[in-house]
Amino acid sequence: MALTIERIDQITDGLGRARILILGDIMLDEYLFGSVNRISPEAPVPVVEITSSKQILGGSANVAANICTLGDEPILVGTVGDDEASVKLLRLMREKGISGDSIVYDTSRQTTIKTRVMAHSQQVVRTDREDRHELDAKTERKVLAQFSALADEIQAVIISDYGKGVISASLLERVIDICVEKDIFIAVDPKETHFFNYKRVSLITPNHHEAGFAYGLRITSNKDLTEVGTGLLRKLEARSILITRGADGMSLFRPGVEPTHIPAFARKVFDVTGAGDTVIATFVSAVCAGADLVEAAVVANAAAGITIGEVGTASVTPGQLKRELRLNIKNGNLIIATSGT
Repeated sequence: MALTIERIDQITDGLGRARILILGDIMLDEYLFGSVNRISPEAPVPVVEITSSKQILGGSANVAANICTLGDEPILVGTVGDDEASVKLLRLMREKGISGDSIVYDTSRQTTIKTRVMAHSQQVVRTDREDRHELDAKTERKVLAQFSALADEIQAVIISDYGKGVISASLLERVIDICVEKDIFIAVDPKETHFFNYKRVSLITPNHHEAGFAYGLRITSNKDLTEVGTGLLRKLEARSILITRGADGMSLFRPGVEPTHIPAFARKVFDVTGAGDTVIATFVSAVCAGADLVEAAVVANAAAGITIGEVGTASVTPGQLKRELRLNIKNGNLIIATSGT
């Protein structure tokens, strides 16, 4: 099948009318930019002369930023520490128009900061400051209370699990129960350690490494891909699984139909940081705008192609999506195949 320009316009013009709740691990991403001209005399490592820096929203906060740029209203639920990093993070959220009213402060942990040192458009090293223990029972109850209070006001939920302790099996079970009961579309960007706790969700978006690891079969062929995708779909009782495959695009699995394969849009890769956040945010936003699951996957694939062409986490606007999709339709690149064709 192939999407038409008219249908793409309908979907992209429909973005920006939903309230989407993002539940997960909130982070602050820091970038230090510089150049390398020598090796350290102290150890065989490059010396990066820092010339500039920036701080941006990371983790589930980056998902919220993507939702905001697409025009929808993000509601961010999670935890931060009572520290300087949380002050910076909340200031960045306010600048983007994202409310911090539903965030819970946890004095037992620090706000996660990921610092990436970049030289000549390449990442030299990354440092992490974080606590990864699960939330205590009192804090988890506060997070669940925030979620429950908002459940009747939202059109979709995104679980953004980076394995930093917010998403526990007990919290996940209760959140999924509420979403199933209220027929709320729920999408999960998974972590391997929790993989089989994500049952009965509307969408789960592992990359091919995560999917193969969870199922117990390394994906090295289309046959492996089909076995892993259909097997996980069955085990998770999910409505859909979108396996992202890097340069090979994406594959969408749904019960009772052949897998759908969406080719990657050709683009020079500068930085894959945050591409998964863009994929899940755009997919859910497109579904809220009236796209079916295949159409949403195509739109999300276009958004990922735009994002990896920039350094650092990036958000995509409806206008950018429309131009990217129209261009690929014009060039004949937007042909979607099933395993049966």
